[in-house]
Amino acid sequence: MRLAALRTIFPLLGLASAGAADAQDRAERVWQITPYAWATSIDGSLTPFTGAPRLAFSSSFSEIVEDLDVALFVSGYARFGRFVAVGDLSYSRSSRSGGIPGGAGPLPAGTLARGSLEQASVTLAAGYRVVDLDSVTVDALAGGRHWLVRSAVEVPLAGLSISPSLSFTDPILGLRANIALAPRWSVILYGDFGGFGIGSDRTWQALATLNFRLRDDVYLSAGYRTLSIDYAEGGTRVDATMSGPIFGATWRF
Repeated sequence: MRLAALRTIFPLLGLASAGAADAQDRAERVWQITPYAWATSIDGSLTPFTGAPRLAFSSSFSEIVEDLDVALFVSGYARFGRFVAVGDLSYSRSSRSGGIPGGAGPLPAGTLARGSLEQASVTLAAGYRVVDLDSVTVDALAGGRHWLVRSAVEVPLAGLSISPSLSFTDPILGLRANIALAPRWSVILYGDFGGFGIGSDRTWQALATLNFRLRDDVYLSAGYRTLSIDYAEGGTRVDATMSGPIFGATWRF
């Protein structure tokens, strides 16, 4: 049951401030906001605390959403001349109740246990437009991604209640490219990497979206995203990779 709660942590942490755009992205000033959804699967391993066993997991998107109570993902992008800024906020809460399979120590099999997990992440980065052509623009970015995770496990019969938490910040470097394909169509490519042993040991991300301009201030996007993290601190170790389709709607003003 602990694994069922903890394995929802990382696929629900978002990035992606790569909202849709086309050749209009070369305007001198740009503001945009993008609510989005990520249908991700997850593979990796987790050691939640010192002395705990290493847990390997592989979960599809349908398995992950079974435990999900609420989720919110939204990103933003702004540009003034050649100076750019991106931001992302994600929040989710998941929970599960059930019997402990096979028992746990003196507890009999089927003992009721409850688990919950609440997470938030914030990504902020700023940079400079290094390529500014009619059909292609490229932004170089630097910033950070802060992770905050709170979980709780309760076994009423045993009087057991634990609430571990995890908080750290990763420095990141990134590139964002916007390629115009046609008057209403464009492709956005985004990638970042970081950690450097300051927050996590290593983290990286890759995102590609195909974007359609529905009207001058509204864009629709669909693509694919992969996010990987390798974190170790004390007895806690997380090595996870999340991949899946991503969908968003962008409002520009």
